[in-house]
Amino acid sequence: MNVLKPHISLNVSNIDASVAFYEKAFGVRATKRRPGYAKFDLASPSLNLTMQEAPRTGVNASHFGVQVASTEDVLEAKSRFEAAELRTFTEEDTACCYAVQDKVWIEDPDGNSWEVFVVKGDAAVMGSQPAMPSKSDAACCAPACCVPSKQGDAAAR
Repeated sequence: MNVLKPHISLNVSNIDASVAFYEKAFGVRATKRRPGYAKFDLASPSLNLTMQEAPRTGVNASHFGVQVASTEDVLEAKSRFEAAELRTFTEEDTACCYAVQDKVWIEDPDGNSWEVFVVKGDAAVMGSQPAMPSKSDAACCAPACCVPSKQGDAAAR
């Protein structure tokens, strides 16, 4: 699998204040800005950091992920997860974080969602509604994860 970089998505209470903080912390401007959304695509440290404005809930991390180079890499990760008997949920050509993506999701024992994803292009919207409900209405692109069986996808839960 051709891993490009780790991905962290944060829920922030004030997008403008957070962008100002991270621009100072990283010494670079945000790569992408949209209403209630920002992205830092850093070369050093190698990191894809996104944030979306959301009400404070005590949970600041939306989800975690690993960006890969191709849809084939996403499918390879899905096969590996299923062989390890992890529950998966996949999305194809989905709009997420103003990008068109293919992805596979898993969830750790504490309920943290992880995605392996490829960015295929830009999207005009923050996100399309996943087939499964999200952990909170404010969180974009983070399904409650995963499927009811050990292998395969679920259309809905």
